Amino acid sequence: MADDDIANGGDNITNLKLQKLLYYQQGYHLAVFDTPLFNEAVEAWIYGPVVPVAYDYFQQFGATSLPVNDDVIVLEDREESLFYRVFDAFRDFSAIGLMNKTHTEYPWLSVKPHDRGSVIPVETMKSYFKTKYCEN
Repeated sequence: MADDDIANGGDNITNLKLQKLLYYQQGYHLAVFDTPLFNEAVEAWIYGPVVPVAYDYFQQFGATSLPVNDDVIVLEDREESLFYRVFDAFRDFSAIGLMNKTHTEYPWLSVKPHDRGSVIPVETMKSYFKTKYCEN
């Protein structure tokens, strides 16, 4: 995915950028389908939203590009369409740009402290992204 993003004009996908993309994917999936895309919690850390299990898995790469993974996740057609719409909407942001964007959004702002274990409630994400989805 990291190399594909560059080929399409976006920034490399680092762990920091991946975390923000996962947040947006989860938020819009909740807004549109009323169900989570994945079961893991999204937490409000100092650098923005994080899915700790994904962060821990990719932490070894530091700030470098993540390797391409050929694993395929099967989604329903409508879910896959939304997934690509969300990815296309945020792919061109840098990791820092996405971090700054999330720092202005209610789900992250509403959770204190910004540290490991500070879960962003699913309902908070769902209600916030419902308003954003209607704007698009």
